[in-house]
Amino acid sequence: MSTRAPTPSRLADPVAREIAIAFGFYRDAFLAVTRRARQSFETRNWAQLRADSALRLGLHRDAVDQAEAATRALLGERYADRLVWVSAKAVYSSLIAQRQDWELAETFFNSVTRRLFSTVGVDPLMEFVASDFDAPPNEREMPVYRRYVRKPPIELVQACLDDVALSVPWVDRDGDAAIVASRIQQELTARGADESATLETLRPLFFQGKGAYVVGRLLLPAGAVLPMVLALRNGPHGVRVDAVLLDRNEVSQLFSFTRTYFHVDIERPYDVMRFLRTVIPRKPIADLYIAIGEPKQGKTELYRALVDHLEDTSERFGFAPGIPGLVMVVFTAPGLDLVLKVIRDTFPPEKDISPAKVRERYAWIYGHDRAGRIIDAQEFEHLAFPVERFEPALLDELLSTASRSVRIDRGRVHIDLAYVQRKVTPLNLYVRRQPFDQAVSALGEYARAIRDLAACNIFPGDLLLKNFGVTRHGRVALYDYDELAELTDMTFRDLPESSSIEDEMRAEPWFAVGAHDVFPEEFQRFLGLPEKLRRALIETYPEIFEGSWWRSMQEQVAAGKIREFPPYPPERRLRSPGELTPAA
Repeated sequence: MSTRAPTPSRLADPVAREIAIAFGFYRDAFLAVTRRARQSFETRNWAQLRADSALRLGLHRDAVDQAEAATRALLGERYADRLVWVSAKAVYSSLIAQRQDWELAETFFNSVTRRLFSTVGVDPLMEFVASDFDAPPNEREMPVYRRYVRKPPIELVQACLDDVALSVPWVDRDGDAAIVASRIQQELTARGADESATLETLRPLFFQGKGAYVVGRLLLPAGAVLPMVLALRNGPHGVRVDAVLLDRNEVSQLFSFTRTYFHVDIERPYDVMRFLRTVIPRKPIADLYIAIGEPKQGKTELYRALVDHLEDTSERFGFAPGIPGLVMVVFTAPGLDLVLKVIRDTFPPEKDISPAKVRERYAWIYGHDRAGRIIDAQEFEHLAFPVERFEPALLDELLSTASRSVRIDRGRVHIDLAYVQRKVTPLNLYVRRQPFDQAVSALGEYARAIRDLAACNIFPGDLLLKNFGVTRHGRVALYDYDELAELTDMTFRDLPESSSIEDEMRAEPWFAVGAHDVFPEEFQRFLGLPEKLRRALIETYPEIFEGSWWRSMQEQVAAGKIREFPPYPPERRLRSPGELTPAA
């Protein structure tokens, strides 16, 4: 008696269940690592928090590997049967309908199918292009936030701090509450509000670096919504409120695309995203998902935003502003807040690097503490766009210098690999367009960015201004990764004194130079700044041009010193550093 091969619909059920199981394991592992952040904060184990940040990033890939292996084993030679996967998608949708993180589950399914099929563009039959759910399924009765209703500021803050459940004592809870309440009252008075308001705060704490954050909003009687974020620090004597943020731009910078991802114990991300959008409405939803440690979901939202922009406009991709890179072709569209970067096939001799090494640099920095000074980049594979959406000069450049990654097929430009970043203004263009004082201020940001990166064991390699950008908040951050190196791998040398004028006139160095040797005194030669701006930078921040300073930073890093980079201005702190002593 012959046996008939199972139909696609019969195979779909076990395939969908295996993927759902793998996703469940992933989320359990993700939340388990995330929840350790509280203990790391309480015990001041900053090294553990950093290690967990890197560990967490690999969990999604491991789970997709698990799902791929399971489905291949189930399907055998039929693993590429599209009818099976179309049916599996429908079954999977029903399996995740009661999950609190259904949008993450949909993206996980997409990751598996794209891995198996190397899908170019999107396939709506096998992928969740838009969510299957018009409204959130199974919304819980308990909201993701706490509410403190119509009380004077001091009572609001005291009640809020009472609900911060940490196992370490407060240094001066009442004193902190009084200062925070005073600042809230000043803000209410400035807005003509009465002396009471409603405060809502998200239940989970947001852990990042050495900080824990209470993220909330003040609801004023007239209907206005103000952000309110309390930055907590755990020192040798206990926990303090270090700062209070009541400005929307400052809270937006806390969730910046230049910072390490938060650790937040969130079972229902959708509601948290809705809450955050009322606090910082200009922040793209993709950036918020990435900020809370869900970069895969962030990529999904980035792609949707990109597709929506192309559908809503007739804009075409063209070269991004700035000096063309030797390693990447960088392009964007006029109204798009993103740039796309494609690795060139070959590089000129002065770039001692390969395309594979560039990918390694991007992978390395992806899991590294970026100190709020490196613009996040998300890797995309198998993108496809209509040919007519590219400026001819850009298309010629891509096809001639990045042909290993870019090709045209059936009227569409296929891009095998691209990195997507938020668009910023290149620093070299910014300082030439701005008045002198603003240009000097930006150069100060540039110097501080270099110092912050050094403290995190990152050497930018190429300190040219064209590799740094200015965000809309005025911060300077690095966006070019190809020359990045660990600070401790470099040898920072002072320039030897020459013994003759002939030595100084030589085109090549008259002394031996190793592969990792760096001469900070020479940095200023390559800045390309007008003399007045160059002098202002060197006089204000001379240390970045001194080998001794770089060597001292190496010593600090080698000693395991972990520096803190508070993501808020010093004036938002409740007390100056000298006042941070235990209360009597």
